[in-house]
Amino acid sequence: MEIFKSPTGNKLSCKGWQQKGLLRLLLNCINLDIAKNPEELVAYGGTRKVARDINSLEAIIEALKTLESDETLLIQSGKPVGIFRTFEFAPRVIMTGDLLVHRWANWDYFRELAEKGLTAYGQSTAGSWAYIGTQGIFQGTWETFSQVAKRHFDGSLRGKLVLTSGLSEMGSTKPVAITANGGVAIVVNADRSVVKKRLISSMIDIMASSLQEACDIAKEYVSRAKSISIGVAGNASDAYEAILSNNIKPDVVKDQTPAHDIKSYIPSGLSPEEARELRKTNPEMYEKIAKDSIRRHVQAMIEFKKRGSVVFDYGNNLRKQGHRVGVKDAFCFPGFASEYIRPLFCEGMGPFRWIALSGDQEDIYRTDEIILSIFKGDGRLKEWIDFVERRFAFHGLPVRVCWLNYKERSVFGNIMNEMVKLGELNHPAL
Repeated sequence: MEIFKSPTGNKLSCKGWQQKGLLRLLLNCINLDIAKNPEELVAYGGTRKVARDINSLEAIIEALKTLESDETLLIQSGKPVGIFRTFEFAPRVIMTGDLLVHRWANWDYFRELAEKGLTAYGQSTAGSWAYIGTQGIFQGTWETFSQVAKRHFDGSLRGKLVLTSGLSEMGSTKPVAITANGGVAIVVNADRSVVKKRLISSMIDIMASSLQEACDIAKEYVSRAKSISIGVAGNASDAYEAILSNNIKPDVVKDQTPAHDIKSYIPSGLSPEEARELRKTNPEMYEKIAKDSIRRHVQAMIEFKKRGSVVFDYGNNLRKQGHRVGVKDAFCFPGFASEYIRPLFCEGMGPFRWIALSGDQEDIYRTDEIILSIFKGDGRLKEWIDFVERRFAFHGLPVRVCWLNYKERSVFGNIMNEMVKLGELNHPAL
């Protein structure tokens, strides 16, 4: 279907390029090459939707096609709710998310509203039409492990073992980010088919047949200071406890399972198929055993910390869920954002991304050349651009993301504007 593929080229089907650019971003989020479940409008994760439902999506598309360049479209939780006359330099679209506060800010109430068609879960980049697939996820993960290496291991993960869990969309880039920083990764995932999928797509280097085999391979590569990523099927709480029992001390331990949503977290003792069935037939029992697995999961991470590992969660609410089920010291280890990303934000550093609306990859390669020429003293930027050009193919609209400070973003943004003005790019870039 056309709505699941972002158009390319120079044909203008809206009243202006601002509207057209936003339309292409929206459709790019549910492009078949990028989205997890485009038929359900889910860009990534289990429920991160770009619009509330298909009727809302069609209404948004139609509104963007007819929106004047002095009007603003309002979107509330994935549904268009109004168009107002504003002015040329006002935002063309203003949107809000779930807006659940205080005692209503919980999953049960959210699901009640969602079932009635009154809200949608857009999280950070699906609902804002900013999801760009693997590269966008990878950049933040790469930067996180770069900061871990810089702070704890003299700038490199070479000869270091990283234990982590979760290989879904948001977790799929961890293995590459770890090995790109020189480390050895053991990545546990409850669904064997997902591990196989990451192996086929080269997001992991090898798939071990058992946790013991994964540990044996990891030990060999750590001793040789060689990088490798090893995927293994299993439950995170079971695997973490087993590694503790075998007195193996990873240098870094983290987690990226979907612990933020109890009903998406596959508990110990259940296969993915059994988990799906139990969610339907006995959701109360499912939640009970999932909470028990999360409790064990968090307790194992606390024990790793006591034994000297660098431990953090990756923004999935694992610590809060652990605290809710009785782990009093669940917050004794930090989250990645406050520990490793916030200091960069305080320096004015942050992700800067641009998209070639033309669909022409050469537009991105031209901007790669320009950014490396104007910031040629930045070794980390060159390392990143060189790596991502080699490692990742474009999916959907060609994109690039990197971390720049405020001044650099302003300088580079002005240069790109000039490139568009002079016709050095085939199309406007966002």
